[in-house]
Order: sequence, then structure tokens, then C-alpha cells
Amino acid sequence: MIELQERNDVTPECPHCKQRIEKLYFQELIGFLGKRYIYFCSMCNKVLGVSHRKGFWMG
Repeated sequence: MIELQERNDVTPECPHCKQRIEKLYFQELIGFLGKRYIYFCSMCNKVLGVSHRKGFWMG
């Protein structure tokens, strides 16, 4: 099992521009099957990830 540990003393780096991530941008993408969010670096605007939250009818 992988241990999950909260760390507030470490600032992550962008894997693209190698700058410390002090601010993270996101944009909501609305579609028929729920909401999606795209997260990107505030320095280089490259995508860091996309999340998906199901609609309430999908559980």
C-alpha cells in the first residue's frame, strides 16, 4: 500500500518550466456528462492535469 502524507513545507515544481508553483490556474470545461477541470501552470501555461467530477445522477 502507498502511504499518503500531507506536506506543507514543500513547494512543487512545474514539470515543464521547472519553476516553483506558487499559483495554479484552472478552467472549467462543461459538458453533457458532468464537469471537467483543466489545471495549468501560471508561469508557462502548460497543462498539468485534468480532473473529472461525475454528475449527481452518475453516483
